[in-house]
Amino acid sequence: MSTVDLSGVRDRLADAANPQAVAIWAALLLAEALAVVAYYARPDVSLLQPRYAIYGLVWVNVGLLVLQRARVAPAPDRTRRRAAVVAVAYLGALAVAGGVVGLAAGPASGLSIAWLPPGWGPAVLYSGAGVRLVLMPARLVGYLALAYLVYATVVDASGAGVAGLLGLLSCVSCSWPILASLATGLAGSGSALAAAAQGFSYDISTAVFLVTVGLLYWRPFGR
Repeated sequence: MSTVDLSGVRDRLADAANPQAVAIWAALLLAEALAVVAYYARPDVSLLQPRYAIYGLVWVNVGLLVLQRARVAPAPDRTRRRAAVVAVAYLGALAVAGGVVGLAAGPASGLSIAWLPPGWGPAVLYSGAGVRLVLMPARLVGYLALAYLVYATVVDASGAGVAGLLGLLSCVSCSWPILASLATGLAGSGSALAAAAQGFSYDISTAVFLVTVGLLYWRPFGR
């Protein structure tokens, strides 16, 4: 029977209470708050959905915290190389499924910047010879964090199967519109189901991202 080991959770919480780390995070959060205020103070920007103003920053902050705090267990070089291959493949799958990398649908438009809300933007956009890039800070940091956690999980070889599959759900933000299209085709474009699928894609993707990070980071089961 699987047991829950909370000793690692206590150790990580103790590390997070380091005064220097607290000061750095306090400064970062203050800078982000000022950036949000400055962005929405612009006359051409209106805040219609307040929760979207923080979702991007949640992805960025959680991702940075993971990259700072996640530990990789000692392992032979061969195991690390295999784990790296899995993590890179996983990152590539997330990048394609999440719309970070894709095929350009129209003529090449070159490099541009989209001034999206802090966290989601500023986003670097590129459309070249058949290739399209959408580099949003939230997605980049979030997907890197997930890939690093998958790497650590494979090295640790604890709960990799379940947690790794759950990690694939973090790209629900791009797969959900597909489900919305199916719902539209079955029930009509004005259906409540289609509207809900489109309206809550960021809510669902953020929730699944946080759950996945928690499972991959603490890995409390299967030890």
